[in-house]
Amino acid sequence: MAAPELISPRSSRVAAARRLAKRNFRGKERLFLAEGPQAVREAARHRTGGEPTLVELFGTPEAVERYADIVDAAHEAGARIHLADEAVIADISTTVTPQGLVGVCRFIDSPFEAVVAARPKLVAVLANVRDPGNAGTVLRCADAAGADAVVLTDASVDLYNPKAVRASVGSHFHLPVAVGVPVEQAVRALKDAGVRVVAADGAGEDDLDAELDAGTMGGPTAWIFGNEAWGLPEETRALADAVVRVPIHGKAESLNLATAAAVCLYASARAQRAGGAH
Repeated sequence: MAAPELISPRSSRVAAARRLAKRNFRGKERLFLAEGPQAVREAARHRTGGEPTLVELFGTPEAVERYADIVDAAHEAGARIHLADEAVIADISTTVTPQGLVGVCRFIDSPFEAVVAARPKLVAVLANVRDPGNAGTVLRCADAAGADAVVLTDASVDLYNPKAVRASVGSHFHLPVAVGVPVEQAVRALKDAGVRVVAADGAGEDDLDAELDAGTMGGPTAWIFGNEAWGLPEETRALADAVVRVPIHGKAESLNLATAAAVCLYASARAQRAGGAH
């Protein structure tokens, strides 16, 4: 690959990438930013609807040399490669300390109908989750636990918020994510597909340990996780087959959203493996 020329800070390509920090521009262009080597590496490997997901890559000379394998993968994916100085990367990036690589990617969300049609065994449903860092971390937890999909309801944060993308550390590109689904529709369709829907709530009537002991967690399961500050409203709790709390054995007042999600998803994954659900 021939060495790219240093791009001008006044380039239209730099301006277009910078605008993707704003949700309305992301929606209009159906493009988002992936920052840092791990996210760019996963984007370069990913395809959306048969097309390469990564369409453009900006990198400092130091990062291009250090992560030559990622740059080569981006080139092989057909992405345009732009050499950029640190000021340009800082201008495009939404982080305080950029890591030298910023990719422009196609939207990658999956139709909810396709998620359900795949007969998922483990799903995380984010209902009214507003914090992008929490959303990205839950997506990462779901990926690590081997979940089949994540669903962001219509009241939840934008999947492509730069903070959410960073918090997922590349997991955006690993499993199907459906967005903009009303929680009632999500629950109904998952139940129709034979998935047990469990709401995670600190005030839940049922205890996760007791559920595991009773053997109720081994089948297809969708966990609903609610807002960071006020949890799940009663009408959402009422939709679920069970409302389950993570037991607090020590003196902590509660668990944060991402930690509780990790506990719940891993509990289901272990129960499913033990029961042969996968």
